[in-house]
Amino acid sequence: MIKLTPGKLAGLKAVSDHRGVIAAAAMDQRGSLQKSLAKERGAAADAHDLEQFKILVTSVLTKHATGILLDPEYGLPASKHRNGKGLFLAYEKTGYDAATPGRLPDLLDVWSVRRLKEAGADCIKILLYYTPYEKSSVNDLKQAWVERIGDECIAHDIPFFLELVGYSVDSNDEKSLGYALKKPEVVSGSMAEFGKAHYNVDVLKVEVPVEMAFVEGTKSFKGEKAYTRKEALQHFRDATTMTHKPFIYLSAGVSNPVFIETLELAVESGTTFNGVLCGRATWKDGISIYAKQGAKAFEDWLNTTGVENITNVNNALKSAHSWHDKVESK
Repeated sequence: MIKLTPGKLAGLKAVSDHRGVIAAAAMDQRGSLQKSLAKERGAAADAHDLEQFKILVTSVLTKHATGILLDPEYGLPASKHRNGKGLFLAYEKTGYDAATPGRLPDLLDVWSVRRLKEAGADCIKILLYYTPYEKSSVNDLKQAWVERIGDECIAHDIPFFLELVGYSVDSNDEKSLGYALKKPEVVSGSMAEFGKAHYNVDVLKVEVPVEMAFVEGTKSFKGEKAYTRKEALQHFRDATTMTHKPFIYLSAGVSNPVFIETLELAVESGTTFNGVLCGRATWKDGISIYAKQGAKAFEDWLNTTGVENITNVNNALKSAHSWHDKVESK
């Protein structure tokens, strides 16, 4: 059992429902969102577009979520429209420097955990690209980086959510069969590493340990098999055994139907996941609406299709487990 201090306990409660399940929306995309808006519009998207997009997503979707993840660069105006729900703030710079090998992380220059907390954060979120297959010299840098942030969150008594995203060391293709075969080890190994006590991570935000397009016998299956349905269920179970910490799933940019089927598989496998922080599976299809038809059309889309998407996710979370089962308060 993890012992939670009063501040960390209060922060976790702020982003959870009465059961202790996290059903939060994610809207901290920056570089990728800007590129997607520009691509759909056929013209540049600016800071105002990002701010307005985030305000609309936040004001509509937090009516149906337990919290919202935003970034302090473009998301602070949106944080005023969160319908009294909890606030996660991202602490890392968007993306990574592709010129440097290893997808090394970096923190926002003018922010600290102290400043994020003063800006209203209930929880701090960090994204880390990580794979156990990477050179140990690279992973050593990443591990020390996480240790520093864990200590900073302890100093300010605020929950630390670590988001782990795997990648392929040999190629840049995470959508390949080769990577799908390695993914269970990438996810399990990352959970095992950062579940260790000295990192002081409170909640792991993780990918599911399979690539749904390669799971035979699912609706998401694209025809090339990496695992049978039975093997996929076992990969879910194996990953769960890697940590005693609370963990939640991210949607990793898949469509709403694929994410729902993923959560159904997680439930069927019996994993003790504690909720989701789900972004693009809820609002991604609205990017072209905003880019081509403007804010009002996007707001209408959010109030109909967006709400339907997040309701689907909430329904899939009925069998999620309470993080209260994994913690005790000091």
